[in-house]
Amino acid sequence: MTSLIDPFGRNIEYVRLSVTDRCDLRCSYCMPRGFKDFQEPEHWLRFNEIERVIGAFGRLGVKRIRLTGGEPLVRKNIPQLARHLSALPGIEDLSLSTNATRLEKHAAALKAAGVSRINVSLDTLRSDRFRQITRGKLDKVMAGLMAARSVGFNPIKINMVVMAGVNDDEVEDMVAFCLAHDFTLRFIETMPMGDTGRVAGRHYVDLQSVRRRLEQRYELLPGMMPGGGPARYVQVAGTALRIGFITPISQHFCETCNRVRLSVDGTLYLCLGQDDRVELRTLLRDGITDSELQQVIIDAIARKPERHEFRDHPEQVVRFMSTTGG
Repeated sequence: MTSLIDPFGRNIEYVRLSVTDRCDLRCSYCMPRGFKDFQEPEHWLRFNEIERVIGAFGRLGVKRIRLTGGEPLVRKNIPQLARHLSALPGIEDLSLSTNATRLEKHAAALKAAGVSRINVSLDTLRSDRFRQITRGKLDKVMAGLMAARSVGFNPIKINMVVMAGVNDDEVEDMVAFCLAHDFTLRFIETMPMGDTGRVAGRHYVDLQSVRRRLEQRYELLPGMMPGGGPARYVQVAGTALRIGFITPISQHFCETCNRVRLSVDGTLYLCLGQDDRVELRTLLRDGITDSELQQVIIDAIARKPERHEFRDHPEQVVRFMSTTGG
């Protein structure tokens, strides 16, 4: 079987696919509130172009695809795209990252289309605080979460960016919420992506301190979860709850990085914290063959950097998280 192996011996088998850079929320650490510099629709990869690229990755050994944004569900007909991607040879796992504001409407169609797992961004359980962080309404997210659970998504992972003086007093509340609803919980450190990320870095919390807090209340056992992501998991003893810690700053996970990111405009980013990239849209529209496309991907992976430099050079990534694709 063909595999994509980078210069550091890592098997690249996971693509995070951004289907839009737009979002119906404005999370303070992700996108500026007045931001309007979005990609024009004619620069978006069309669905058939996305299928060609993901098909090429599938033939090269990629097994996992995650639909991201922005907010992926603001783009029309995402269940249709999901159905086509889940049917591609080699693709074994199709998942979705969402803010869940539109999930109540689309949950059943996504499940039927072959999406197997969902991650939901949720940084607070307080309506006023949610509005302050995102300028959105918490009740829409809750309705989306319950709809996803009712149609059988499992696991459903809650992603909470922990920020000092913003929501770090809700860590235990979020654990209780996930215990009550049978969700998986993942805590995430802020990352200096663009100006918004660097400002959010003022609220940075080392998740090792969060883990120590939880150890005062719960017995935490080593845990595992399916998926190709970077979280390190523990399980709360006597329960089914697994808690993941995503620590790009305090304990980077670059040595096990198995992923690349494809943005909505066809830019293949080789590292979240570097600017190494390959532009695919022009190649696709100029008539590149499938074999040539595969070779471009192989050559790109040969350039994948060893690690990000968020701690040493936080200023070097100027793009926002929403433009990269989650």
